[in-house]
Amino acid sequence: MTRTGRYLLDNQRTEAGERFDAVAALFDPTTFRHLDGLGVGPGWRCWEAGAGGTSVVSWLAKKVGPTGKVVATDIDISRLTGAARPPVEVRVHDIGAEQPPAEGFDLVHARLVLVHVPERERALRSMVQALRPGGRLLLEDADPALQPLPCPDEHGPEQQLANRLRHGFRTLLADRGADLSYGRRLPRLLREAGLRGVEADAHFPLTSPACAALESATVRQIRADLVAAGLATDEDIDRHLANVASGGMDLATAPMISAWGRKA
Repeated sequence: MTRTGRYLLDNQRTEAGERFDAVAALFDPTTFRHLDGLGVGPGWRCWEAGAGGTSVVSWLAKKVGPTGKVVATDIDISRLTGAARPPVEVRVHDIGAEQPPAEGFDLVHARLVLVHVPERERALRSMVQALRPGGRLLLEDADPALQPLPCPDEHGPEQQLANRLRHGFRTLLADRGADLSYGRRLPRLLREAGLRGVEADAHFPLTSPACAALESATVRQIRADLVAAGLATDEDIDRHLANVASGGMDLATAPMISAWGRKA
């Protein structure tokens, strides 16, 4: 992330840990499938940019083994310190403002990061710069504008309320510089950056316990922001959280688009 102070989902909040767990449950299988497909293995040097939590970092560490290296960076490394042992190195780093932490990486990966970074063009150039010739870049980002609803099946007042609150969430994100249609552009941006063999796909969870956990944690984390902006009332939020807790709602996430390619 960046040190602009505009990031809505602060890692210091209690709910952030719940969000990281839910994101891992929802998206780790897709991420690991792509990383396996790229050939990550013993001896690889990897940069996990904007790591946030430890699930991907720990998986990479097992893959690269003692002869490899995993550099995990974020502006807030408070949730990464437990993983800071060989082959993992944890660094405070602002991907939108600073030079890469090193160069010659076999792999650079960022998940659900660049959509939130106003200086995303500079960040992308930095990640490509950090790759060795033939190195792989895997970017995975949400596209909330492609599918903006937590309840695509809006059949009742509970779903209507959920969709209204998600609209408020998107408003807050956009006000802080998030690009809500960024994910769909990843394949083109990777080609324009000079990468070869660019491919992409999308993962779109429609309903699961992790979807509900992510929704609850996110709404609780941004509650004060929604109320302060006049986008919801405390009563709205209490009612929505009770609806989510009832277990009777089909809650979706925004599609996560994964795009990958190799440096010439």
